[in-house]
Amino acid sequence: MTLEIWHIWMLAGILFIILEIFTPSFYAACIGVGCIATGLAVIPMNSGGIVQWIIFAAATALTFMYVRPFMMKYAYRKSHKVKTNTDSLIGKTGRVTQAIDATAGTGRVAAGGDDWRAKTADGSTLEVGAQVKVLKIESVTITVEKI
Repeated sequence: MTLEIWHIWMLAGILFIILEIFTPSFYAACIGVGCIATGLAVIPMNSGGIVQWIIFAAATALTFMYVRPFMMKYAYRKSHKVKTNTDSLIGKTGRVTQAIDATAGTGRVAAGGDDWRAKTADGSTLEVGAQVKVLKIESVTITVEKI
């Protein structure tokens, strides 16, 4: 079995589409669509190299202009609303594991499965075991209020 040029274009297109699984930008898929379109166009034409590159460039550019904006709009429409990592802790409750005292600079809270350095929003002192609500996160310190 001989490997023809359209086989190479198709394989490249499939590889770019597989690569897109690991990237969230939809760039690799656009290039993959350009490769597959070129492979399909080359089968009946059996054309030379420059024609193939023109077809590839046109198909990729059209995909970037028309398909990518559509995919970015509809594929990621809820992603900005989903809280991840530390943002997901805001509004959750926790328990004081080390007394929070602003003057002594101490305080730790167990929240979200981790033990965080903590301070209170109003500078008050909280004893061990108090239930708190996470208000904000700055670096490795969470700001809490007593429930």
